[in-house]
Amino acid sequence: MKIAEIQNDSIIINEAPSLTLNNRKGAIAQVLGCGLCGSDIVKFVHKLSPDGTVPGHEIVARITEIDSVTDFKTGDVILSSHHVPCGKCSFCKNGNESMCLQFKNTNIEPGGFSEYIYLSDEHLKNVAYKKPENLSDEEAAFYEPLGCCVRAIRRTCLPEGSSALVIGLGSIGNIMAQALNAFGVKAAGFDLKRERMDILENIWNSEPGETFTPHAELSPYDAVFMTSGADAAIETALKSVRDGGKIIVFSSTPKNSGYVNNEIYYRELTVTGSYSPAPEDLKTSLNLLASGKVNVKNLSEVYDFEDINQAFKDAIANKVFKAYIKIVNHPIKELR
Repeated sequence: MKIAEIQNDSIIINEAPSLTLNNRKGAIAQVLGCGLCGSDIVKFVHKLSPDGTVPGHEIVARITEIDSVTDFKTGDVILSSHHVPCGKCSFCKNGNESMCLQFKNTNIEPGGFSEYIYLSDEHLKNVAYKKPENLSDEEAAFYEPLGCCVRAIRRTCLPEGSSALVIGLGSIGNIMAQALNAFGVKAAGFDLKRERMDILENIWNSEPGETFTPHAELSPYDAVFMTSGADAAIETALKSVRDGGKIIVFSSTPKNSGYVNNEIYYRELTVTGSYSPAPEDLKTSLNLLASGKVNVKNLSEVYDFEDINQAFKDAIANKVFKAYIKIVNHPIKELR
């Protein structure tokens, strides 16, 4: 089978041994396509992943072999997150599932940019769903990233009718703003690139009954969601949040700088980090996508598997809003 792996600062397609269950519980699935996540880019650019790593986790895949006591069967097209919390440790019991040791140690094998992957029984039972028929593969690939956004919103505990600003309107900021809207929060968005604000505004204005735009004047905001990876965005957040408000850190920054202690103290600000989704967040994510409450139509630029290195280059250069790598053009009947 073919895999795309990191080699010498490039993404190279190589051959790898075919996957089999080999007496393991779970499933082998043919990857139809996989979204390119910002975290894939960060790990690649900053050399955080060793050569031989197969990146990718925003998968849409078709089951070709299965041994699992679930409702899934061979031929099902599914979505799955790549991490699975145990649900029993102190992290899970306190709502910090993404800090769970099992969560950190589980992953799809070998990675999403591969013709085939292995999904464990835990994946199938906790974080996998059939793809809704009304979603294209490119739309369905937003299942896991939108789950991350749902997680951040839930951790913020904003009452309905609150106001929130999303700083940074890449694909994550775009779906974060839409998800806030779906949760009854008056959301506004800001990005230094006007075209990104226009994308979100066009989505909102296409929805019946929508009256606000991504650059609405709601300041000061009850909460600010930091989906931008720029250090300068920290100052913008502090200027935009109301006294007693919340800042949600949803991205890393190059200089790893922080928030001013006295600003937090005297203004009684709450600064909260949010990383990856719990199973319940993923379930909500799928419902938001299937219902159309979060609209991701035409947000992705589609690349063929052979052009994955170019997809990385274009994403790094901000030439595309979101890249989706099509691994196969159509589901095929034969196995491997």
